[in-house]
Amino acid sequence: MKNYMKMELYSCSQNESFCRNAVAAFALPLNPSLNELSDIKTAVSEAVTNCIVHAYKGGEGRIFLECELDGDTLSVVVRDEGAGIEDVEKAIKPFFTTLTSEERSGMGFTIMQMFMSDFSVESERGKGTVVTLKKRISYKEENA
Repeated sequence: MKNYMKMELYSCSQNESFCRNAVAAFALPLNPSLNELSDIKTAVSEAVTNCIVHAYKGGEGRIFLECELDGDTLSVVVRDEGAGIEDVEKAIKPFFTTLTSEERSGMGFTIMQMFMSDFSVESERGKGTVVTLKKRISYKEENA
């Protein structure tokens, strides 16, 4: 099965739940298990929340979300045009956060990595960040 979806949204907090539910609904033709669906929703939530909190620091901006189904794989790209990440290698380490004054765990990228089959981050300071998430769905007869 092949399919594609693209959305553009404002960086406001109510769009986080909309994005995760839209991606979950888009993935349903792959017949994911409840655990796989939960993994997808959690990873998308983290990626979109990063845009809102870090890229735009709670201000206005746009979040671009693209999804593709190809065979047994869901690909999700979450992109912003915000602040960018100075040091991606450092940022993806567990517990790293630039917002030490707020209650942030620094686990967003780690959660995305753990819950998805593939994960990458590209960023340029002042130009934004692109997070690519992929999830291979393990179709099993009991999922049917």
